[in-house]
Amino acid sequence: MRAAFFDMDNTLLTVDTGMSWTKFLHRRGELPTSMVAKVIYWSALYKLAVLDMEGVFTKLCKDLAGDSEAEMIAKCDIWYRDHVAPFVAPAARVAVEHHRQRGDVIVLATGSTVYAARPVAGGVGIEHVLASQLEVQGGAFTGRPSALCFGHHKVTLAEKWAADNGIDLGASTFYSDSFNDLPLLERVGTAVAVNPDTRLRRHAQRRGWAMQRWS
Repeated sequence: MRAAFFDMDNTLLTVDTGMSWTKFLHRRGELPTSMVAKVIYWSALYKLAVLDMEGVFTKLCKDLAGDSEAEMIAKCDIWYRDHVAPFVAPAARVAVEHHRQRGDVIVLATGSTVYAARPVAGGVGIEHVLASQLEVQGGAFTGRPSALCFGHHKVTLAEKWAADNGIDLGASTFYSDSFNDLPLLERVGTAVAVNPDTRLRRHAQRRGWAMQRWS
């Protein structure tokens, strides 16, 4: 069996969900302006593929210690409905349907948390989600991650999921915009650079990978 994996930000979506979520929380009075500035800085480093994603994610997890998981789910549903749903790329919907018609298993594979990813996947009709996860005890976040889904961690999760579901990664496809996703792009049989950042575009050109512009 084959799968088609889709990254989320700037691939399946035409919006940066990290920045969108930050602004959403800021408007609700839940984040100070100084944190918005930090996220802008981190976003710039991410686009250059030089961000310490594991360090940043670990810090953000600590900040959530004690918060209610149920409240996070409810907020993410509101955020998706009001601020993200309109930004699914039309070309992404076409690609998802193309793979569905081929009989491929469709997977959203993102470094974002499952709380951000699940509403997006549901809105596009994607059943399977690989995403970063937060440890929960007694309905509250402990402040620790329980699974990471970026860089080489995304490959680890994809390989385990593929083994559990009878998927041949060598016959599968991954769509992504980011050089940070190079490990999984190299692992699958078909890599497609969508709206690629500068480093991914150069690498894709060297490897002869398909490049597409989705908007």
